[in-house]
Amino acid sequence: MATQHKRPLSPHLTIWRWGVNMTVSILHRATGTAMATAGVIGFTWWLVAAASGPDAYQRFHDCATGPIGLIVGIGLTWTFFQHMFSGIRHLVMDIGAGYELRTNKTWALMTLVGSVLATIIVWATILL
Repeated sequence: MATQHKRPLSPHLTIWRWGVNMTVSILHRATGTAMATAGVIGFTWWLVAAASGPDAYQRFHDCATGPIGLIVGIGLTWTFFQHMFSGIRHLVMDIGAGYELRTNKTWALMTLVGSVLATIIVWATILL
């Protein structure tokens, strides 16, 4: 008769302790998707508005330059910087640097802080 051996469980989110590097990795995928989706929707809306005449284009312009457009613009700016800084982090890791736990966590935190600071600097420059 065969003996039953305890097999190890596959790692999953209930086993791993949540870390900033996991958050940045997930954010990298989410920000890429968000930018692509917003780009397609925004370009399509602009193109349809431009082709539909001056009234439709004025509605697009009013929304894009109003409070909703400001919120979307700030969000997309943060999304861009987060994705860019995370991509630079991954590029550095692809050359073999930054795999030490402390360094990896520090760089992951730097992407989050850097994206927020860069967004604040850009929008402070635009609005002031």
